[in-house]
Amino acid sequence: MAELIQRNRLILTAEGAKRIIEGARDHAERMGVPMDIAVVDDGGHLLAFLRMDGAKITSIDIAINKAFTAAGTRTPTRRYADIAKAGGPAFGIHTSNQGRFTIFGGGLPIMLEGHCIGAVGCSSGTAEQDEEAAQAGIDALLHLLSISKPNE
Repeated sequence: MAELIQRNRLILTAEGAKRIIEGARDHAERMGVPMDIAVVDDGGHLLAFLRMDGAKITSIDIAINKAFTAAGTRTPTRRYADIAKAGGPAFGIHTSNQGRFTIFGGGLPIMLEGHCIGAVGCSSGTAEQDEEAAQAGIDALLHLLSISKPNE
């Protein structure tokens, strides 16, 4: 018989989201690019947000929507750039989900033990800078998780 419920899921906490924000912020500061940084849970619901001083006001929703898209699709948002352009197999997908679906870089899923536990979206730089900052946030969380494991 198929499982009817799941137990013991990995869940990203508010404290974990805060650490991701800190890692992304620190990286954005080193790049000299103030960013809007959003972290969502595995269902795309906002857990944490930071608008760095000088970050673009117009990038607030973009950062949140990048995180939403990455969590919902379990894939980096940059992967949609080619397939969502005119004539592509996913052309028009950016209009789905009340226009929240984002088709350019800067949103990354947070994968842990083969499961998506959330996503991070960064905006205000180039797509490459945004993705780099998002990855730095994820790396900060993964680093903290690796040092908090008991010695085996």
